[in-house]
Amino acid sequence: MDGFNTFEKQDKLLIGMSGGVDSSVAVRILQEQGFAVQGAVIRFSPAHDAAVQAAEDAAKSLGIPLHIIDAGAAFEEHVVRPFCESYCAGRTPNPCIRCNPLVKFRLLADKADELGCSFIATGHYARVVVCEDGLSRIAIPESAARDQSYMLYRLPQDILARLVLPLGEFEKDDVREMARGLGLSCADAPDSMEICFIPDGDYSSFIRGRGFTPKSGRFIGPQGEDLGPHAGVDHYTVGQRKGLGIAAGRPLFVKAILPCGDIQLAETGQEYSNRLTINDPATPDGKPLPPGEYLVKIRSAAKPVPCAYNGQGSVTFPEPVRAPAPGQSAVFYRSGLVCGGGIIDTTE
Repeated sequence: MDGFNTFEKQDKLLIGMSGGVDSSVAVRILQEQGFAVQGAVIRFSPAHDAAVQAAEDAAKSLGIPLHIIDAGAAFEEHVVRPFCESYCAGRTPNPCIRCNPLVKFRLLADKADELGCSFIATGHYARVVVCEDGLSRIAIPESAARDQSYMLYRLPQDILARLVLPLGEFEKDDVREMARGLGLSCADAPDSMEICFIPDGDYSSFIRGRGFTPKSGRFIGPQGEDLGPHAGVDHYTVGQRKGLGIAAGRPLFVKAILPCGDIQLAETGQEYSNRLTINDPATPDGKPLPPGEYLVKIRSAAKPVPCAYNGQGSVTFPEPVRAPAPGQSAVFYRSGLVCGGGIIDTTE
């Protein structure tokens, strides 16, 4: 790898803004690097109206123009509906994984083209590296605690080749300190922890309110015993321990959500898997992920662990991993670079 992209001064760049501290500080960093920066805020749904207002306030404070992009139809098609369908099927989707390549970065790139901006940027904690083969790849950031490379693994090469991620070299505390120095009102705002289009975190009410009917079924105990009906598969995820609503006399967790709608429970120590399969693979160049040894993350906040990939969708682990959840992604790394990934389908 031959380092990071370098850019001539006053290259025009469009940055996606949310009104939060990360994208706001990223604006100032990019300006100091010589970019002519414009902002864009994407209105994905009515739940994002507050973010639009916050982005308008931030852009005004930073003295840059801001463009509002309406993504309602695309977001509904590519993110919201698949999210609801996946939960109803007993899977645990990550909507950001779908949104980034299909909606957020695609619309940002389209708007950049309309404005004559060569580059796009966001406030993600990751880096973009140009490798010896000429391909641009996502790389892990300086801040391991804030690493968002997992969320970006499905970005295609036409996006990666023009993407700038200025926060990849910083820790979150540094970014907040810069925001205070800029006098930004968002400097000490808490990070959002919920899915952006369900701000109250009540997934079940959201899904059912949109007319979906999640599967019902029974709790099945570790020895195959019937432990009674559950509230619907939309209330549970693999690995869940709390809120099961059963009195089994011992701690249990969700081992699997079965296709019939039943939920398989297990005892502590039975939540580990040594093999999983993936489907719908994605790589930075669009080619198949080669077989071999990798580090892999099975959820966004997980630490990367060693694995072997057979090139045909099968992933094995020398040491079992805890509760890989169908619907989440397995993302593969080598030398700190994202090599690709896929959606977890089955576990063993």
